[in-house]
Amino acid sequence: MGKSVAQKLIDAHLLSGRTHPGEEIALRIDQTLTQDATGTMVMLELEAMQLDRVKTELSAQYVDHNLLQEDFRNPDDHLFLLSACKRFGVWYSRAGNGVSHPTHMQRFGCPGKTLLGSDSHTCAAGSLGMLAIGAGGVEVAMAMAGEPFYLNMPEIWGIKLTGELPDWVSAKDVILEMLRRYGVDGGIGRIIEYHGPGLDKLSAMDRHVIANMGAELGATTSVFPADEAVRRFLASESREDAFTSLLADADCRYDIEAEIDLSLLEPLIAKPSSPGNVVPVREVAGEEIYQAYIGSSANPGYRDFAVAAQIVRNGTVASHVSFDVNPTSRSMLETLMRDGHVIHLLHAGARLHQAGCNGCIGMGQAPATGKNSLRTVPRNFAGRSGTREDHVWLCSPETAAASAMTGRITDPRGLGMDYPRIVEPEDPVIDTQNFMAPLTYEQARAQTLLKGPNIHSLPDFDPLPNKLRLPLLLKVGDNISTDDIIPAGARVLPYRSNIPAISEFVYEQLDEHYVQRARAAGAHAIAGGMNYGQGSSREHAAIAPRYLGLRVVIAKGFARIHWQNLINFGVLPLTFKHGSDYDKLAQGDLLVLEHFDVALAAGSEIEASIDGRGDRLILTHQLSPRQVAVLCAGGLINWMRERN
Repeated sequence: MGKSVAQKLIDAHLLSGRTHPGEEIALRIDQTLTQDATGTMVMLELEAMQLDRVKTELSAQYVDHNLLQEDFRNPDDHLFLLSACKRFGVWYSRAGNGVSHPTHMQRFGCPGKTLLGSDSHTCAAGSLGMLAIGAGGVEVAMAMAGEPFYLNMPEIWGIKLTGELPDWVSAKDVILEMLRRYGVDGGIGRIIEYHGPGLDKLSAMDRHVIANMGAELGATTSVFPADEAVRRFLASESREDAFTSLLADADCRYDIEAEIDLSLLEPLIAKPSSPGNVVPVREVAGEEIYQAYIGSSANPGYRDFAVAAQIVRNGTVASHVSFDVNPTSRSMLETLMRDGHVIHLLHAGARLHQAGCNGCIGMGQAPATGKNSLRTVPRNFAGRSGTREDHVWLCSPETAAASAMTGRITDPRGLGMDYPRIVEPEDPVIDTQNFMAPLTYEQARAQTLLKGPNIHSLPDFDPLPNKLRLPLLLKVGDNISTDDIIPAGARVLPYRSNIPAISEFVYEQLDEHYVQRARAAGAHAIAGGMNYGQGSSREHAAIAPRYLGLRVVIAKGFARIHWQNLINFGVLPLTFKHGSDYDKLAQGDLLVLEHFDVALAAGSEIEASIDGRGDRLILTHQLSPRQVAVLCAGGLINWMRERN
């Protein structure tokens, strides 16, 4: 039987394990990607590991998230990252150069390679035929140190695309259709591989849109073939020599199969406050908006900006609308300026921002209180925008631009104009002068890390004891995101390299007294519902609660990256064997777990009791022997030190 693209990628990088779904495998990593919201921890972890120089084929650090410079903290971190790149042999992309995912795709993406990134949307590079996976920062640091990347072998989910997208429907509507059908947990434990004749009219950047938001389905990653569309993209970036054809065999089979007829799609929109809350635009048309936002890693392509420019050309956005345009790279902005699209956006009333993540991560551009914001970003979790009670909707550039013109949510098919047909330029502006290449080994050895006063070394964490008596300090529901655990935005993320400071914000959006109780209690537990820890790969959502004493999280189910992040920092993730046991727990209960180091090694079940009530819970885990050893050591860095 033939092999799929994902199977070929895994087989080419497999170091150990069997590729049976659910079994742990180890992969060789070719490239790594870090950004400034998570990269500071990665560099501190490399320091803690006493790494001499990165051992990957290529590692790149981008400054794209924390661009606001309200005080010394963000610029100090930028200089720290620059010094770390010089010291460890990493490419450095300076502030304003571009969002990591499309910029990496333009400059370094390579079919057939593996890419591990400390950002959940690293999966966007699957658009080029790469195996690109988001992970916690410490796992990326381990890969940079030459260690394998471990994960449980996913199922491979084949999505056959047929037909052709109608006018006013674009790639964003394809991934919104996936979310409409399968929800925010439909991809957990799966690699999504797109195939079929419908790919023929989807450009490499269209595929980036779809692959990027596979993270919102909870998928391990998304994969596309490296075909003629990929070759054209790399050729336009003067990198055709990086192209290698990578196609699925005609007789390959997928673990799961589904099909989407592109010709049947219509403009879609995700309502507040979940990417899975998807409805047709026509069903909500007419609601007044305050903001329309174009850009982000989820819609980074030339056509995403150009189509919006043509929609608003010769017009003016509604007087009460903030029309925010966020170029995804400096070279993209230069190309759009050269081709005349920027002038149309500006003349219509657009607010042009620097190339970066900006409002997507809550760094400015917050919407007004109680007003609707339409955005082409990947996520709309409550409060992520910077406005606590926000109303953020996710949509295509077509829908966002049409709604900016009318001041209300508008199905772009009703504009009464011809659909702008955008042709991707074969000669985009290529701006590489704002990258700094790695220093030679001799030069790097002379470099020191520049640490401002807000930069603190990673805290030491103690091993997991044999017996725990843990108060249950918090009980939460389904789909808790890492933004719920550690908020994004300009107020919190500047403390990303200072764990004691950032820990003051843990769970503040759901329980403003959690931190106070955690400091008083010390070691404690949390209970959660399904898909606990969805969203960003931000490992601060594991490190900061661990710093406050979190030792065990019991949930109905976990999102992949956060589950691994908990293990990496010595927090035991357990699931209820019987879902109804979730209802037995109440905040304030005292959980007793005895001899569970033996229980972890002996099998997949652990028994816990609720002190004073006589209730007993049967809890399960999916830990490999390696992960058990990591937990018992108190985390991945401790485990690595013990091995050395």
